[in-house]
Amino acid sequence: QVQLVESGGGLVQAGASLRLSCAASGRTSSTYAMGWFRQAPGKEREFVAVITRSGRLTSYQDSVKGRFTISKDNAKAVYLQMNYLKPGDTAVYYCATTPRADVPVRASEYAYWGQGTQVTVSS
Repeated sequence: QVQLVESGGGLVQAGASLRLSCAASGRTSSTYAMGWFRQAPGKEREFVAVITRSGRLTSYQDSVKGRFTISKDNAKAVYLQMNYLKPGDTAVYYCATTPRADVPVRASEYAYWGQGTQVTVSS
């Protein structure tokens, strides 16, 4: 089992920045890529960004490219730096891990999930 705990969400104005953190514990040796997803009210959960275990490969949703940056400092922590936030970024943000070694973008390819952290961007 792998446990994931997100933090860093909050209420900000458009144009502001936030940094989300995700701490992993448990059998982290079984995890490879770590990703961020988000879910807005009434919408399906969508991919945001993913990074491989080595940190050498990343992938982003088109709408966040150039504004969000995913990073990690070891196998147990991943971050999402979000700049130039827009009201459309408002959602609950989830951290997830997958045993896959590439950069999967579908939620079904992830095995473990955190409880989520709320990000609200006002206009």
